Amino acid sequence: MNRVGTIHPPKKPDDVPNYAQWLSGQGAGVWFSIDASNNGYYRIRRFSPSGQLDCDRLFEIEQNGSIFDINLPYRFTHISHCSKCRIIQNEIEFIFNYVTI
Repeated sequence: MNRVGTIHPPKKPDDVPNYAQWLSGQGAGVWFSIDASNNGYYRIRRFSPSGQLDCDRLFEIEQNGSIFDINLPYRFTHISHCSKCRIIQNEIEFIFNYVTI
């Protein structure tokens, strides 16, 4: 059975940032990247396994009393999509919500 793209990440396409992370899924997986933006927002992009940009949006963090540091190790986790993303850092879950500006 061919499970490339679901359990194991495919080769990262050139169009996907080097620091993007693979998040496997049931039918397939996706690449996620995050960058700090202005005014406390974060730019999160989601790419298909082949490198096609699925979404590119600004997000803000739901306050949980902790501070997310984009310069420290983190990992995207389920359930993440184009409206809400979850990131684990130092055993703490941060929830990022899509914002319209």
